[in-house]
Amino acid sequence: MNVSRLGGPTLSLFRIVTGLLFTLHGLSSIFGLFGGNPMTGTAIPFGTWPGWWAALIQLLCGALVLAGLFTRPAAILASGSMAYAYFVVHQPEDLLPLHNGGELSALFCWSFLLIAALGPGAWALDTLLARRRAETPPASVAEPTSMVV
Repeated sequence: MNVSRLGGPTLSLFRIVTGLLFTLHGLSSIFGLFGGNPMTGTAIPFGTWPGWWAALIQLLCGALVLAGLFTRPAAILASGSMAYAYFVVHQPEDLLPLHNGGELSALFCWSFLLIAALGPGAWALDTLLARRRAETPPASVAEPTSMVV
């Protein structure tokens, strides 16, 4: 078995699972689904800084990463939001994630950074769109014609 053939599908599965989990966090915090926000058990009030905006990033970027659409920009934004969450919310409590409750923020941060660096994998809308663009021949430029009067 050629192990290198597993890279694209494995990366795709990693991206899909990571995007799904992030999307679920956004849904729980914005709409109160699945038991609500982990801190309060309810939806975060609209526009509340930074929680509601973080949840919006989780929902939108998670869905984009899940679908593999605009994967790299969405993953960069998601990674940055989790770095912010770690350093602003968790790290002031203690240096180590094990002691400050920041394991999930750290894992999401590094997971999205990996996805941004390696791309979406074989099973992604970005990959499908790139393949279609490569197969479409460029439109030919019409030769100017001279008009005879």
